[in-house]
Amino acid sequence: MDRTDPATGEDLKPVEDDTDEDVEEAIQRSADTYESWSARPLRERRKLIRSAADVLRENREEYAELMTREMGKPITGAESEVEKCAWVCEHYAEYADHYLQDERLQSAPHAEAFVSYEPLGPVLAVMPWNFPFWQVFRFAAPNLAAGNTGLLKHASNVPGTAKAIEEVFLEAGFPEGAFQSLLVGSGEIDDVVTDDRVRAATLTGSEGAGRAVAETAGKELKPTVLELGGSDPFVVLDDADVATAAEVGANSRTINSGQSCIAAKRFVVHDAVYEEFLDAFVDEMESLTVGDPTDEDTDVGPQAREDLMEDVHEQVQATLDAGATLETGGEPLDRDGFFYPPTVVTNVHRDAEMGCEEVFGPAAAVFRVDDEDEAVDLANDSKYGLGGSVWTEDLERGESVARRIESGGVFVNELTKSDPRLPFGGVKNSGYGRELNEAGIKEFVNEKTVWVQSAEDQNR
Repeated sequence: MDRTDPATGEDLKPVEDDTDEDVEEAIQRSADTYESWSARPLRERRKLIRSAADVLRENREEYAELMTREMGKPITGAESEVEKCAWVCEHYAEYADHYLQDERLQSAPHAEAFVSYEPLGPVLAVMPWNFPFWQVFRFAAPNLAAGNTGLLKHASNVPGTAKAIEEVFLEAGFPEGAFQSLLVGSGEIDDVVTDDRVRAATLTGSEGAGRAVAETAGKELKPTVLELGGSDPFVVLDDADVATAAEVGANSRTINSGQSCIAAKRFVVHDAVYEEFLDAFVDEMESLTVGDPTDEDTDVGPQAREDLMEDVHEQVQATLDAGATLETGGEPLDRDGFFYPPTVVTNVHRDAEMGCEEVFGPAAAVFRVDDEDEAVDLANDSKYGLGGSVWTEDLERGESVARRIESGGVFVNELTKSDPRLPFGGVKNSGYGRELNEAGIKEFVNEKTVWVQSAEDQNR
């Protein structure tokens, strides 16, 4: 697999692909390991997951530098990502027994009934490059705790990261087949999904990739979880703390250099505070430092690939051609690497590229609305429904507006984020199913109903 440093455009040392034979051996190893792994007491699985957190922290700088080198993530964000992965491991090490304990049910007086949560087998995870450690660990920690084994098909531009993640689990003491990376292209995934030994699949990525995996898995009657794109609304009401909303909004739009599915993308601002917010927001965006992702002072690094930078620019240009106004940014930077500046566009038509499509880069569309109802209508005028954010000093009002927004999660006076303690996922074209929290660990288990009574009670 070829690799390119997005900060310089220079080629990195390629990583050798897996052969068909390698993939076959990995799937069989996963299936064989599942038999013993699922039979191990939960307390032992939890102990190993906690050990994985220790390995992550011990090697935090190494893993962060690898992410920065392969996909351009600013180094401070990369280090935080490794720490977050350790957190999700610790979360499931602590709570897996609670999440998976038998659920007692109502039954006849002479019997007992309960639901037992039992693993399914090998699970395939197709994961993206933008949070190359976090996306994987939020899948791996709950599923390994539940007793499943994992097969990772990572994005082709982060093969070094894929190998490093596999090594984390081996170093933590997991059996060799508990979690494995398949270094293959997207064209080879259908054969893995349809393999009888693979029992389920999860994908984080584009809408097209999600539809393809879901269609293939559906034909095989295998469960799937999809976390796809987003065009999250960031709603600023007339009683909002405008300065804070502008600061957090700029951070939310440019986190991970704008390459986040839950980044704020459509800023929906009440007319009463529109000018004040826009001035503050543009100032915040212009104050961000764009530069070398290995420099701790850098806020915005490069886009992960040249074609991705070009895609963002084409969306901005198409929106401007449709009548929008450029407030700041709007042109790729004239330097080595794939850098696009923090960009703000106003007077955006709802049907323009930045109004209806996901923009996966540091470019924000700002809309003016007359009242709360129009804000909700615009927020919901999207095929996506992943996250959202509402800003108001009236918390009761904020909760009311949050309930009206059609998405998998809404945060009041906070940016949208993923957190091990909270269920995470979307609706509409943003996918289905949930990750994290109790909901995430129960996506790929058999919720088995068990009824127990004595033979003497058979005729009652």
